[in-house]
Amino acid sequence: MASEELASKLQRRLQWEEGDSGLQPAPEAAPDPEPQPQPPAWAPTARADAELSAQLNRRLDINEGAARPRRCKVFHPYSEFPEFSRRLIKDLESMFKLYDAGRDGFIDLMELKLMMEKLGAPQTHLGLKSMIKEVDEDFDGKLSFREFLLIFHKAAAGELQEDSGLMALAKLSEIDVALEGVKGAKDFFEAKVQALSCASKFEAELKAEQDERKQEEEKRKVRQAAFRELKAAFSA
Repeated sequence: MASEELASKLQRRLQWEEGDSGLQPAPEAAPDPEPQPQPPAWAPTARADAELSAQLNRRLDINEGAARPRRCKVFHPYSEFPEFSRRLIKDLESMFKLYDAGRDGFIDLMELKLMMEKLGAPQTHLGLKSMIKEVDEDFDGKLSFREFLLIFHKAAAGELQEDSGLMALAKLSEIDVALEGVKGAKDFFEAKVQALSCASKFEAELKAEQDERKQEEEKRKVRQAAFRELKAAFSA
């Protein structure tokens, strides 16, 4: 059977070559196209995974009542920490800026390490991380000025362990409370507790600052007038 089919194919081939037949060779079947590689399925990046994980973890904390409230970006130290005098907040701000070597508005782990060494209470790496974690409200691993003030707030409220690094920071900070004028209190923490009951303290301090600036302006005007008189006397 196979030989008959082969003979038939040869006969048709000869007829086509001699022009005796209008037969055309049957076109060969086109080979099946090779399968194209499919693009890999999209996979989320590591950053997207981290953000999603953080959102899910926070949602779980909210459901369990363990999430700390998020603060607005605008921070008003005088209204958020009314137990502190304006002078004390300014002194603490100066201290914060002194150790903010990067001038980025934060004290990171290495800057906190330097601070504790300067205060005479060096801490281990784990101890420094524990200090930051205790007041790190936004979980960024560093201290903002608000979180720095929160250290002293917790110390005054008795919320810190006596042998903790944060308590050492609060006690060793070179802030002369005797000069703060908070009811003449001599003790650092006693000053803050007493200030809590002073409802009009903020207004009184603000008025005192305004009066002080007014007096400085009057003195400046007097000096300018005296200089003009002296200049006129030499010009005459």
